[in-house]
Amino acid sequence: MTGEQFVGTWKLLEFEVHLPHGEARYPWGKNPVGLLMYDAAGNMCGMLMRADRPAFAQGDLLRGNPEEVKSAFEGFQAYFGTYEVNDRERMVIHHVIGCSFPNWVGTDQIRFFEFSGKNLTLSTPPLSAAGMTVTMRLVWACAV
Repeated sequence: MTGEQFVGTWKLLEFEVHLPHGEARYPWGKNPVGLLMYDAAGNMCGMLMRADRPAFAQGDLLRGNPEEVKSAFEGFQAYFGTYEVNDRERMVIHHVIGCSFPNWVGTDQIRFFEFSGKNLTLSTPPLSAAGMTVTMRLVWACAV
């Protein structure tokens, strides 16, 4: 398999967080929204969010109150960069250039992959979230 199988636009179907004892949680609800794009030149970008994020009361991009800004940030994740596929390890490595979470800028984000029909499942290695070590599982459908 080559990276060609990744190329295209993918729509988010599921986003689960698995706690250390195995329980699955849905921190962004059962119907999160997201797109993941890979191109043949090795570029990628991904965006996902809660479908039910509340709007800012003032309707001004730069005038959200602290609670609105916190909710908007915590309910949205986006990053872009380049990618490479490691077939042997069944992982895709996202070399992050820019990210809504500043700590990921300049890092390599590893995602283990599995293709099933027109779906792509990406899983994280253990990472820190909400003070716990968790893994995340995202299922994407080919949007073509």
